Amino acid sequence: MSRNYKFHNPKGVYFISFAVVEWLDVFTRNEYKNIVIDSLAYCQKNKGLEIFAWCIMTNHVHLIFRSVEERAPELIVGDFKRFTSKAIVKAIIDNPQESRKAFLLEAFKKAAQASSNVIKHQFWRHDNKPIELWSSKVIDEKINYIHNNPVEEGYVFRPEDYLYSSAVDYAGGKGILDDVIVTKG
Repeated sequence: MSRNYKFHNPKGVYFISFAVVEWLDVFTRNEYKNIVIDSLAYCQKNKGLEIFAWCIMTNHVHLIFRSVEERAPELIVGDFKRFTSKAIVKAIIDNPQESRKAFLLEAFKKAAQASSNVIKHQFWRHDNKPIELWSSKVIDEKINYIHNNPVEEGYVFRPEDYLYSSAVDYAGGKGILDDVIVTKG
């Protein structure tokens, strides 16, 4: 399977998911989710990332975005994944409260050993596939899917009650990530 990101239209709007290796539940701790939030905000401000919807689940992240300022989307995604991978692994190593530290680090090390392009720890799976969203209807369907993920998992009763998602922005409130582009289908 190719590990290259396939963004055929550099100006397109894309749905993409990033999963932790072995679908490990790393994002049960807010400090790890906050690394993802901070990195998304950095990419918005400095790399031309426009975000339409997002959600952090326990073992994966969903994102609907496009690249602006002539920056290739695969470069933004690659930078984001490299930075968050290193930062989250370091946070796990440095966290004295992390009871699963040895287990997680061993899983990341084992995944790296099976990979041709990762040396020490592999955090994200390589098999995410960007999907270009070609119509308002499809964009709305993916946004609803993303926002309903926490409801389906039983975390909240209403999408807008889940803190680590853009659902509150779509419900007329203000979420924790600034500058989310709210679309009305």
